[in-house]
Amino acid sequence: MRAMADDTENLIRQAEAAVKAGHWAQAEKLWLDVRKRDPRNPKAAFSLAIHAMQRREFKEACKLLELAVAASPQDPFMLLTLSKARREAGDNAGEAQAIDAALAIDPYYLPALLAKAQRYDRIGASPSAAMFYRNAVKVAGPEQHWPEVLRQQLTQARSYAARKAAELHGQLEAAMAPMMAGLGASQSERWREAASVVAGLTEPYRQQANQIYVPRLPAIPFYERKLFPWAEQLEAKTDVIREELKAALASEGQDFAPYINIRAGQPVDQWQALNHSQKWSHYSLWKHGEPVEAHLAKCPQTRKALEAVDMAKIGGLCPNAMFSALAPHTEIPPHTGETNARLVVHLPLVVPEKCTYRVGFEHRIWKEGELLIFDDTIEHTARNDSDQLRVVLIFDVWNPLLAQEERELVRALAAATRAFNAPH
Repeated sequence: MRAMADDTENLIRQAEAAVKAGHWAQAEKLWLDVRKRDPRNPKAAFSLAIHAMQRREFKEACKLLELAVAASPQDPFMLLTLSKARREAGDNAGEAQAIDAALAIDPYYLPALLAKAQRYDRIGASPSAAMFYRNAVKVAGPEQHWPEVLRQQLTQARSYAARKAAELHGQLEAAMAPMMAGLGASQSERWREAASVVAGLTEPYRQQANQIYVPRLPAIPFYERKLFPWAEQLEAKTDVIREELKAALASEGQDFAPYINIRAGQPVDQWQALNHSQKWSHYSLWKHGEPVEAHLAKCPQTRKALEAVDMAKIGGLCPNAMFSALAPHTEIPPHTGETNARLVVHLPLVVPEKCTYRVGFEHRIWKEGELLIFDDTIEHTARNDSDQLRVVLIFDVWNPLLAQEERELVRALAAATRAFNAPH
């Protein structure tokens, strides 16, 4: 018995070597010899099935693959190969059963997810096909990590899912159109985003606080100006603030420092292009809660205007206030802020055309003298596609949905965290 087993193993090695060398006829003969000695050998059955499929003898291939699966029932690759043989043999129900069996073993088995999507597409079940294509792309992860052997299928999967999502989105918008006319701007944006999420065009944008997250505050991208009693008074100061900005640019342009300053040895992530770059620079007025007196002394009207605002005061964190300058043809990559206890305010001062801003799903265009007030723990990004510099005044205010007592709790959390992390 031992000698027979050794002979069988030797034949298997010879067959595998013949396959690697491209000697298909010799390999098939060797696999047939293996089956004579060991009729239930799964490698021999599987390999002979592949030879049968090459000859388009799909029914014979199915019989051999069923033997191989019976011997190795937990191998999803064998089951997926069986599904292909059954499809070519005209056994549609059998194909579906084999794909489902492969996914029962491994629900994240990428070739089986793609096969299931392709089958749904063939039988005209396009919504289900789109869902499985979308799932396959998610499982595959970032495009740079896609297996080369599946890259073309995954590219097609992504295109198919996007096309069907766009078709569904069009139908959803048409269904909502009669009811949208009576909604206000913020309500309209909510339901436009709802349609986009339902269709699968975008994911929900959720708050991601880098430091202090206050649960149960709603993820509102842009807040209505009417919630802030000081808004109109500040907007009325736009011209005088702009003049102080221009003076700072003219006399102390060198004091506009790169906004991103990541030290060597720290992960740069999405900030590679802007690290230590003047393409996104700032002139600080308050920094991490402390006034920058040298700059404030040269911007007295701006200081007065900001001190009349309910700026958020959280030790070591805010207020921050600055003139933020974005160079021509520059994009700030998507990112999130420190805490949803505060909101960030933009007062646009110098805004050429082709400058846009996105918070979560919502896109806005800066208009000089009109405030944008937003939750920066929701992913946001900015672009300057013009040939000129864009400058806004940025500062922090309290989230108006926090009670006065809760502000103290935010300060307590920040102080205790800072004390815990301090070097001893």
